[in-house]
This record gives sequence, C-alpha cells and structure tokens, in this order.
Amino acid sequence: MISAVSRSQDLLDRRKNIVANGVGVFNTATVKHAKGAIITDVDGRELIDFARGIGVVNAGHCPEPVVEAIREQAGKYLHTSFNVVTYEPYIKLCEELAEILPHGEHTKAMLISTGAEAVENAIKIARQATKRPAVICFNEAYHGRTLMAMSLTSKVNYKTASGPFAPEVYRIPFPNFYKYHGKQEMDEFVETELMRLRESAHSLVDIHSVAAIIIEPIQGEGGFNPVPQKYLEGLRAFCDEYGVLLIMDEVQSGFCRTGHWASWQHYKVQPDISTYAKSMGSGLPIAAVLGRAEIMDAAAPGTIGGTYIGSPVCCAASLATIQLMKDLNLNQRAIEIGDIVTSRMKKLQHEIPDIGDVRGIGAMIGIEFVKDGNPGAPNTALCDKIVKGCAADGLILLSAGTHKNVIRILSPLVITDEELNRGLDILENRIRESI
Repeated sequence: MISAVSRSQDLLDRRKNIVANGVGVFNTATVKHAKGAIITDVDGRELIDFARGIGVVNAGHCPEPVVEAIREQAGKYLHTSFNVVTYEPYIKLCEELAEILPHGEHTKAMLISTGAEAVENAIKIARQATKRPAVICFNEAYHGRTLMAMSLTSKVNYKTASGPFAPEVYRIPFPNFYKYHGKQEMDEFVETELMRLRESAHSLVDIHSVAAIIIEPIQGEGGFNPVPQKYLEGLRAFCDEYGVLLIMDEVQSGFCRTGHWASWQHYKVQPDISTYAKSMGSGLPIAAVLGRAEIMDAAAPGTIGGTYIGSPVCCAASLATIQLMKDLNLNQRAIEIGDIVTSRMKKLQHEIPDIGDVRGIGAMIGIEFVKDGNPGAPNTALCDKIVKGCAADGLILLSAGTHKNVIRILSPLVITDEELNRGLDILENRIRESI
C-alpha cells in the first residue's frame, strides 16, 4: 500500500523529472481537489489555504456559480478571437468593469489573459497617448515576467541572466515607511520622499520624456508595502503637473482583497490607467486594462491585444465571479478578515521582537521578520522556517519581499472564522516554535 507521504512525493518527483527547473516551487503542497478555503492533497490530507494561488481565488476555490457559468459558456463556443468575431461576454464584462472601476466620466477597457500582459499593454497605451518613451517605476515593485514587465520588476532574482532589458525604464525609491523612515514621523517622511521624486525630474530622466509612472498602491511581491496616503496624493499632483500618466497596478490587490474593487478606491486617488488580473476570474486566465476613454482610444487599432484577448469562457467566469463577490459582500468580508488577522498578529508582535512589522489594507496583510527589531536586518531564514513548518502542519503560506522575509496572508475571502482562526493558530504556534 502506498504511504500517505509517497503519493505527494511521487508527484513532486515526476515534476522534477519533466518540468523545467526555472518554474518556481514556492510550496511543496499537492492538490487533488479544492473547495472554498480548503485544498485536499493527493493523499487526502486537508490543507488550509492562506496563499490563494498567489492571490487568485478571492471568491474561494471552485465557487459553484462560477463553475456553472464556465460549463454553460463552454457548451456554446470556446474561442473565436475577439479580433475576428465579436461576442457578448467580452462586451458585458467591460461594461461591468467600467461600472465598478470608473475612470472619470467615460471609461474604456480591454481584456487580455495575464497581469503581465495587462502591464505591457498599459505601457503601450501610455506611450501612444503621450508620444513619450520613458517610464518610471519603483524599488521593490513586481509587475510580471515578460520583457517590459520584467524590466519594471525590481527583484533581481526574478530576472537572472535574462537581459538585455527594455530601455527607457527608470527606477526610484518606493516610500517604504517601515524600512526607511528612521526618526521621521509620517508627514516628514512623505515630504522627504516627494522631494526625492521631484529631484528625479532633474537627475534621473527628463520628465518631459516620461509617458507614465507605474505604481502598486500596495506592493505585492515586494512585501505588502502600502504607499502612504499623502505620497500617493503628491504623486498624482506631480503627474498632473508634468503631463505624465499615472498607472496603478492592481493585479494582486484588486477585486475585494483590500475591501474595495481596487486599492486606489481606498486612497481616493484616481489613476489614468489601471491593470487587473488574478482574482478577476476565480482561477481562469483573464486580465484587464482600464482607463479614461480618451487615453485608451489613443492606441492605434491593432497595436494592443492578441489572439486570446478575453476568452469567452474566462469572461463568463469573471462575470460570475464579480456577481458572487457582490452577493457575498466580499469587500466587507475582507475588512472583517483583515481586522481578525491584524489584531492577532499585532498582539503576537508585542511578545516577539523578530516580528518587525504587521501591515496591510483589508485582507492583504504582511508580517515582516527582522533580526533584533532592526528594519534593515531581514530575517529570511526565520521566515523560511515558519513557512515550511506551517506546511507540515497543514497551512499553505507564501513569503514575499525582496529578501523573502515577509509572510503574506492571502486567504480566500469566503474562509470561515473557524478556518481562519485555525490557520492563524498554526501560524502563531510555528512562529513561537521557530524563534
């Protein structure tokens, strides 16, 4: 009889034998089926999911209304390419997105398959709209692994030996208050960082050649770092002053994760263009670029998109996902989850100085581990030990941050309080045991 361990291990061994090494292994869990916030592995073991498929299943694994919408659409037509034959699910989804994510008086949208594609197309639109070549991005940012997206991404390990990178990309410091504020209070810190932003117009790149500045209002892979409110307001004013378009990347933070359809709605700062993916389709590959109509229409016909722009099956999944999010009021649920997680982790932080910071918006919470309470001394080894220990105890977690010293809490928003607290019990116990 095959042991419980060997079935999962056999699958992982087969993976190692046939799958290219460059495909990441962030967790050694396997899956036979999944529902809600629970993944059942190939040995029948139930695992609590705090990773959410890297931020994808906000509405839970296999929500029945979404599965049914997929089945229904799959029986009608799978693919025609929207470039060749127009279909209603694409139009309806764009209309829905414009309603929940309005960009000024008239919003237009385009659909693609992945977050990286959304970023690539957003940059192309911005360049055509402004007739300018340069793009400014931030340290600790993550925007994807395609050429332009990888060039915008900060983490060196994600682009080892993959150059040359796209030209006319310029990087400035992200206003990471926890890591860099020193003895400054928030207002003084923001003033300093906005001064550095203005200095970039004189020392980094001619601001009149800059098409766009792209920012994650709350960084994902970079460590769940929320931008300070007044900095984002100042960035918006800076872009307006110089005719630069402001792009907000909401690929990981969108669709109820922060208690809003997009985190920029939390800040009440309007982007010119924004990008979405991940939880749009409950696991099916669907992404979007939204923006003010006059900006979106600046892209010449045929210059954006591709063969699989808004698969009809994925559009159906996304429409059903958005409706389910409304029906279950997942924006409010995100706030409730965030309050539970933050309360418990901040209480633990008072006991354990290795927990340097607990931060986030809504249910997008990061826990940063450092040595001796020093923000400049990331404790990567401790974070890795905790993640692996939790995996052994039945909790799936992911790390984040440039140094992989941040644990990110990304449970599905349909998780029950009992499942959430059970997962947090496992996490707390492993943190204490690992110190």
